[in-house]
Formats: sequence, C-alpha cells, structure tokens
Amino acid sequence: MTKGIEQETRPGQGAATVAALRTPVQPAAGRGAALRVEGAGISFGDFRAVQGIDLDIPAGEFLCLLGPSGCGKSTLLSAMAGFIQVSEGTLTADGAPVSGPDPELGMVFQSSEALFDWMTVQQNVTFGPRMRGRSRAEQNRVADEFLGLVGLRHCADRYPGQLSGGMRQRVQIARVLANEPGVVLMDEPFGALDAQTRQVLQQETARIWSASGCTVVFVTHDIDEAILLADRVAVMTAGPAASIKSLYTVDLPRPRDESDPAALRLRNQLREDIGEEVRKAMRDQGLDDQLDREAKNA
Repeated sequence: MTKGIEQETRPGQGAATVAALRTPVQPAAGRGAALRVEGAGISFGDFRAVQGIDLDIPAGEFLCLLGPSGCGKSTLLSAMAGFIQVSEGTLTADGAPVSGPDPELGMVFQSSEALFDWMTVQQNVTFGPRMRGRSRAEQNRVADEFLGLVGLRHCADRYPGQLSGGMRQRVQIARVLANEPGVVLMDEPFGALDAQTRQVLQQETARIWSASGCTVVFVTHDIDEAILLADRVAVMTAGPAASIKSLYTVDLPRPRDESDPAALRLRNQLREDIGEEVRKAMRDQGLDDQLDREAKNA
C-alpha cells in the first residue's frame, strides 16, 4: 500500500478498495449518540424501499448518505428519526431501539416551512424546552446559546417570514439543537437554496457540528457537499430495494480544500459509483436507447 494512503473495503465488493490520503479527523467530544443499523429493511405494502442496510455510526461522526434520486435516502433517514419503523432488522441509538420520535433524534427538514410562522425566532428555538416545562430563565439561556451558535441572536424578535431562506434554515438548526439531541438528521437542508447561500451554510454546518459534538447523518445529492462535510460517505444503490453500495472514509483536513488531489480522486470515484446506479436504474426502466445516444454524444 502506498505510504500515506488508507484503503477501505467497499461493502459487497469483496476485495475492491478505495484509497484516500490519511489525515485523521477527530470530531469534537460532546453529546453525540451512536447509531447502529443492522440488516434493516423498509417496506410499504408490496413495495420494498430499502433492504439489508448495515451502518455503524459512532458518536460524534458526520455521515453523508449519497445516492441517485429515489434510492431511499430520505426513507432511511425517517426511520432513524423514528417517523417510520423498519420492517426487518434493527435500528438503535446508543443501544436503545428507535421506536418513535424522540428529542434525542433531531430532524432538520429541507423546507424551512417546518418553522412556526406565528412565533418569533426565539419562540421557535425555545419551543422544545418550553414543552418540557423548562423555566423562563432556562429558555432564555437556550435561546442565547443556540441563536449565538448559528449567528442569529440579533434576529430573536423577528418572525420567520422576515428572514431569508438561509436564515430560516439556521433557525431550524438552532431549534433542533436546543433540544440537545444526540443525533441530528438533516434531509437535504440546503437543496432549495441558491448556490452562494448553500456554500455559506455548508461552512456553518461544519462549524456548528464541530462545536456541538452531535452525531450528524446528512442526506444529499451533491457529491462536493458530501466531500466538504463528511467523515464518511455512504453511497446507496438505485431503488427499489436499495442497499449500501460503498462506504468511503474522507480523511482530509478541515476546512476542506476541494482542489486537494485526494478530494478530486474521491469525487471521481463517487461520480463513478452513482453513475453506475443511475445507468442501472435507466436500463431497468427500458431506457437503453437513451443511454446509447448519450454515450455517443459524450
């Protein structure tokens, strides 16, 4: 093995390996919880969304789920949040079965419509602690801490409708963190934002994760976003009955440099993996002719 290179076996690929420069990255110690998914499958009637999912996510890790559209990334994330139940296998957080929604499992949605428009920013952020009967002083402390963490203390008295899309997403992140979850689950939270705002929030997310010590599972379609944020990237196969195709360790120093040769190599490998799955899905739909035309025009 080449000096300075770490190889990681790709699940289901036998001796196939992936190489990345070895520069260990240790997440901040904090209140992260470990997630374990063993042999998990999720079905809706006769439709099998995912099957045979095995993931061991240590406390404090930032894991990105990457894959083609419709592969079940959001479905798997919803199961981790307790919104739906696995049909087979097990899913646990710090050893306890995930049987339903829990403050320990915070969800950040793609749409900022998840915020309560009739509440101020501060009221949104303190909603969870307020429902758990925390004192007014404790609510104020929580609002100050987490609005400060996302850089929005000056917006505490505003309403969501008075904020930009990027600011609303930061409020949503602060509201989730105010419950002090061990795991933060993020379902393409920046997908609807413009490129510049998205880039800023990617950097902010890396900073917030480092400061909070939470475990993060982040769903994305964006390869560069996954490389920028993740400790590891799990690539899913095309659905239905999707599974984990490959698992990559992103051993690059933070903040990440997208022009780093190791990042470029990883990007190419991820593109190849996802491209294989997209082509397979198109062939399964009888679109072979379209693939042939695209290959000729490439």
